[in-house]
Amino acid sequence: MPDFPEFENDSDVLTESETRLEKPPLFKVILHNDDFTTMEFVVFVLTHVFLRAEAEAFAIMLQVHHDGIGIAGVYSYEIANMKAEKAMNLARAQEYPLLCTVEEE
Repeated sequence: MPDFPEFENDSDVLTESETRLEKPPLFKVILHNDDFTTMEFVVFVLTHVFLRAEAEAFAIMLQVHHDGIGIAGVYSYEIANMKAEKAMNLARAQEYPLLCTVEEE
């Protein structure tokens, strides 16, 4: 017969404790205005990298143009960094100095 530990009373029984998982912090990817990157390219990046609808991409591009910055999207840290890098790599390939930064929301 297997050797099982003996429990003297019910207080020895382990109960499932409540564990609460905290949501990870979110980070926003910010596009910065410059004098060289075209508006069309910014819309292209917003639609292809950040998966924005054409109208939404156009509105964000105008915000970047008029206010100097615009939020391309809000993501987990890893995804925000990946999308920022991808956008800047596409820009560099087209010889644009587009700057994307990542900040905690």
